[in-house]
Amino acid sequence: MKNKYIFRSRISEKKFREILKLFCLDIEATKTAELCGVSRISINNIFDKIRQRIYVDYEQNSPLGKGSVEIDESYFGAKRVRGKRGRGAQGKTTVFGMLKREGKVYTQIVNNCTVKELMPIIIEQADKEATLYTDGFKTYDGLVNYGYKEHFRIIHSDDEFARGHNHINGIENFWGLCKVRLSRFRGLHKHKFYLHLKECEFRYNFRKEGHKEMYKYLLKIIRENPLLLS
Repeated sequence: MKNKYIFRSRISEKKFREILKLFCLDIEATKTAELCGVSRISINNIFDKIRQRIYVDYEQNSPLGKGSVEIDESYFGAKRVRGKRGRGAQGKTTVFGMLKREGKVYTQIVNNCTVKELMPIIIEQADKEATLYTDGFKTYDGLVNYGYKEHFRIIHSDDEFARGHNHINGIENFWGLCKVRLSRFRGLHKHKFYLHLKECEFRYNFRKEGHKEMYKYLLKIIRENPLLLS
Protein backbone atom coordinates (compact mmCIF):
# COMPACT_ATOMS: atom_id res chain seq x y z
CA MET A 1 0.00 0.00 0.00
CA LYS A 2 1.36 3.37 -1.00
CA ASN A 3 2.07 5.73 1.89
CA LYS A 4 3.44 9.18 1.14
CA TYR A 5 4.62 9.57 4.76
CA ILE A 6 6.72 6.38 5.02
CA PHE A 7 8.91 4.78 2.34
CA ARG A 8 8.18 1.13 1.54
CA SER A 9 5.74 0.68 4.40
CA ARG A 10 3.03 -1.94 4.89
CA ILE A 11 1.25 0.53 7.15
CA SER A 12 -1.51 2.44 5.40
CA GLU A 13 -1.61 6.22 5.30
CA LYS A 14 -4.75 6.19 7.44
CA LYS A 15 -3.06 4.01 10.05
CA PHE A 16 0.02 6.24 10.12
CA ARG A 17 -2.12 9.32 10.69
CA GLU A 18 -3.75 7.51 13.61
CA ILE A 19 -0.33 6.65 15.06
CA LEU A 20 0.90 10.21 14.60
CA LYS A 21 -2.16 11.61 16.40
CA LEU A 22 -1.49 9.33 19.37
CA PHE A 23 2.16 10.43 19.37
CA CYS A 24 1.05 14.05 19.53
CA LEU A 25 -1.27 13.18 22.43
CA ASP A 26 1.82 11.71 24.16
CA ILE A 27 0.30 8.21 24.38
CA GLU A 28 3.05 5.70 25.24
CA ALA A 29 4.19 3.17 22.66
CA THR A 30 2.64 0.12 24.36
CA LYS A 31 -0.81 1.73 24.49
CA THR A 32 -0.48 3.04 20.93
CA ALA A 33 0.35 -0.48 19.72
CA GLU A 34 -2.79 -1.83 21.41
CA LEU A 35 -5.04 0.92 20.05
CA CYS A 36 -3.72 0.66 16.49
CA GLY A 37 -3.26 -3.10 16.25
CA VAL A 38 0.40 -2.67 15.31
CA SER A 39 3.35 -4.38 17.03
CA ARG A 40 5.14 -2.45 19.74
CA ILE A 41 8.44 -2.92 17.88
CA SER A 42 6.96 -1.17 14.83
CA ILE A 43 5.49 1.62 16.96
CA ASN A 44 8.81 2.18 18.74
CA ASN A 45 10.52 2.32 15.35
CA ILE A 46 8.00 4.85 14.01
CA PHE A 47 8.20 6.97 17.17
CA ASP A 48 12.00 7.06 16.95
CA LYS A 49 11.83 8.13 13.29
CA ILE A 50 9.39 10.90 14.19
CA ARG A 51 11.80 12.08 16.90
CA GLN A 52 14.62 12.08 14.34
CA ARG A 53 12.53 14.26 12.03
CA ILE A 54 11.86 16.64 14.93
CA TYR A 55 15.59 16.80 15.69
CA VAL A 56 16.52 17.58 12.08
CA ASP A 57 13.77 20.20 11.79
CA TYR A 58 14.78 21.93 15.02
CA GLU A 59 18.45 22.08 14.10
CA GLN A 60 17.39 24.09 11.04
CA ASN A 61 15.04 26.36 12.97
CA SER A 62 15.59 30.08 13.36
CA PRO A 63 17.30 31.32 16.57
CA LEU A 64 15.52 32.81 19.58
CA GLY A 65 16.39 36.36 18.53
CA LYS A 66 15.53 39.44 20.63
CA GLY A 67 13.55 39.75 23.87
CA SER A 68 14.17 38.37 27.36
CA VAL A 69 16.21 35.17 27.27
CA GLU A 70 16.91 32.93 30.26
CA ILE A 71 20.08 30.82 30.23
CA ASP A 72 20.94 27.78 32.35
CA GLU A 73 22.37 24.27 32.30
CA SER A 74 21.08 21.02 33.73
CA TYR A 75 22.44 17.52 34.32
CA PHE A 76 20.66 14.33 33.33
CA GLY A 77 21.43 10.83 34.50
CA ALA A 78 21.28 8.57 37.53
CA LYS A 79 19.86 10.14 40.66
CA ARG A 80 22.63 8.81 42.84
CA VAL A 81 26.15 9.08 41.50
CA ARG A 82 29.16 8.82 43.75
CA GLY A 83 31.72 11.59 43.54
CA LYS A 84 31.25 15.17 42.49
CA ARG A 85 27.80 16.73 42.67
CA GLY A 86 26.27 19.83 41.08
CA ARG A 87 27.86 21.34 38.00
CA GLY A 88 29.99 18.75 36.25
CA ALA A 89 28.46 15.87 38.26
CA GLN A 90 30.21 12.64 37.38
CA GLY A 91 28.44 10.30 34.98
CA LYS A 92 25.71 12.74 33.97
CA THR A 93 24.90 14.31 30.61
CA THR A 94 25.28 18.09 30.53
CA VAL A 95 22.53 19.97 28.70
CA PHE A 96 22.66 23.70 28.00
CA GLY A 97 19.39 25.55 27.53
CA MET A 98 18.05 28.96 26.52
CA LEU A 99 14.42 30.05 26.91
CA LYS A 100 12.80 33.13 25.43
CA ARG A 101 10.11 34.35 27.80
CA GLU A 102 6.65 33.80 26.33
CA GLY A 103 8.43 31.99 23.51
CA LYS A 104 10.47 28.93 22.65
CA VAL A 105 13.18 26.94 24.38
CA TYR A 106 16.40 25.65 22.79
CA THR A 107 18.56 22.85 24.18
CA GLN A 108 21.91 21.36 23.28
CA ILE A 109 24.11 18.68 24.82
CA VAL A 110 27.56 20.08 25.64
CA ASN A 111 30.84 18.57 26.79
CA ASN A 112 31.30 21.14 29.53
CA CYS A 113 30.12 24.58 30.64
CA THR A 114 33.18 26.63 29.72
CA VAL A 115 33.04 30.00 27.99
CA LYS A 116 34.56 28.42 24.88
CA GLU A 117 31.79 25.82 24.77
CA LEU A 118 28.77 27.97 25.60
CA MET A 119 29.44 31.39 24.06
CA PRO A 120 29.10 30.28 20.41
CA ILE A 121 25.68 28.81 21.25
CA ILE A 122 24.55 31.96 23.05
CA ILE A 123 25.74 34.20 20.21
CA GLU A 124 24.03 32.00 17.60
CA GLN A 125 20.70 31.87 19.45
CA ALA A 126 20.34 35.27 21.13
CA ASP A 127 20.44 38.58 19.29
CA LYS A 128 22.77 41.20 20.77
CA GLU A 129 19.65 43.26 21.55
CA ALA A 130 18.32 40.49 23.79
CA THR A 131 18.21 40.89 27.57
CA LEU A 132 19.93 37.92 29.18
CA TYR A 133 19.11 36.39 32.56
CA THR A 134 21.42 33.87 34.24
CA ASP A 135 22.45 32.61 37.65
CA GLY A 136 25.80 33.50 39.17
CA PHE A 137 27.86 30.83 37.40
CA LYS A 138 31.27 32.28 36.48
CA THR A 139 30.99 31.22 32.82
CA TYR A 140 28.40 33.95 32.38
CA ASP A 141 30.76 36.68 33.57
CA GLY A 142 31.29 39.34 30.97
CA LEU A 143 28.40 38.65 28.63
CA VAL A 144 28.18 42.41 28.14
CA ASN A 145 31.74 42.28 26.82
CA TYR A 146 30.47 40.07 24.01
CA GLY A 147 28.12 42.82 22.88
CA TYR A 148 24.98 42.13 24.89
CA LYS A 149 23.47 45.35 26.23
CA GLU A 150 21.75 43.91 29.30
CA HIS A 151 22.65 40.98 31.51
CA PHE A 152 20.95 40.33 34.86
CA ARG A 153 22.01 37.68 37.37
CA ILE A 154 20.27 35.87 40.16
CA ILE A 155 22.64 34.54 42.85
CA HIS A 156 21.33 31.19 44.04
CA SER A 157 24.24 30.76 46.46
CA ASP A 158 22.87 33.76 48.40
CA ASP A 159 19.41 32.13 48.58
CA GLU A 160 18.22 34.48 45.86
CA PHE A 161 15.77 32.95 43.39
CA ALA A 162 13.68 35.83 42.04
CA ARG A 163 13.76 39.61 42.21
CA GLY A 164 11.02 41.10 40.08
CA HIS A 165 11.81 40.30 36.45
CA ASN A 166 15.23 39.04 37.46
CA HIS A 167 14.92 35.23 37.57
CA ILE A 168 15.43 32.10 35.50
CA ASN A 169 12.25 30.38 36.65
CA GLY A 170 11.15 29.65 33.08
CA ILE A 171 14.13 27.54 32.06
CA GLU A 172 14.26 25.88 35.48
CA ASN A 173 10.60 24.94 35.10
CA PHE A 174 11.38 23.43 31.70
CA TRP A 175 14.19 21.31 33.20
CA GLY A 176 11.73 19.99 35.80
CA LEU A 177 9.10 19.10 33.21
CA CYS A 178 11.73 17.49 31.02
CA LYS A 179 13.11 15.28 33.79
CA VAL A 180 9.66 14.15 34.89
CA ARG A 181 8.78 13.17 31.33
CA LEU A 182 12.07 11.35 30.66
CA SER A 183 11.74 9.40 33.92
CA ARG A 184 8.82 7.54 32.31
CA PHE A 185 11.26 5.71 30.06
CA ARG A 186 13.21 4.24 33.02
CA GLY A 187 16.59 4.81 31.50
CA LEU A 188 17.48 5.75 27.94
CA HIS A 189 20.34 4.59 25.77
CA LYS A 190 22.81 7.44 25.25
CA HIS A 191 22.28 7.43 21.49
CA LYS A 192 18.53 8.02 22.00
CA PHE A 193 18.72 10.58 24.80
CA TYR A 194 19.17 13.57 22.48
CA LEU A 195 16.13 12.55 20.40
CA HIS A 196 13.97 12.41 23.51
CA LEU A 197 15.42 15.71 24.71
CA LYS A 198 14.47 17.37 21.43
CA GLU A 199 11.00 15.86 21.71
CA CYS A 200 10.65 17.51 25.14
CA GLU A 201 11.76 20.79 23.57
CA PHE A 202 9.29 20.34 20.71
CA ARG A 203 6.35 19.58 23.01
CA TYR A 204 7.18 22.55 25.23
CA ASN A 205 7.33 24.86 22.23
CA PHE A 206 3.85 23.72 21.16
CA ARG A 207 2.40 24.14 24.66
CA LYS A 208 0.18 27.03 23.54
CA GLU A 209 -0.87 25.70 20.13
CA GLY A 210 -1.85 22.25 21.43
CA HIS A 211 -1.67 18.73 20.02
CA LYS A 212 -3.83 19.47 16.95
CA GLU A 213 -1.41 22.08 15.64
CA MET A 214 1.48 19.82 16.58
CA TYR A 215 -0.09 17.07 14.48
CA LYS A 216 -0.55 19.37 11.47
CA TYR A 217 3.04 20.57 11.73
CA LEU A 218 4.50 17.05 11.95
CA LEU A 219 2.32 15.83 9.12
CA LYS A 220 3.66 18.65 6.94
CA ILE A 221 7.37 18.13 7.63
CA ILE A 222 7.07 14.33 7.33
CA ARG A 223 5.23 14.70 4.02
CA GLU A 224 8.11 16.87 2.78
CA ASN A 225 10.66 14.32 3.97
CA PRO A 226 9.06 10.87 4.46
CA LEU A 227 10.23 8.46 7.15
CA LEU A 228 12.46 5.53 6.25
CA LEU A 229 11.87 2.69 8.69
CA SER A 230 14.75 0.37 9.54
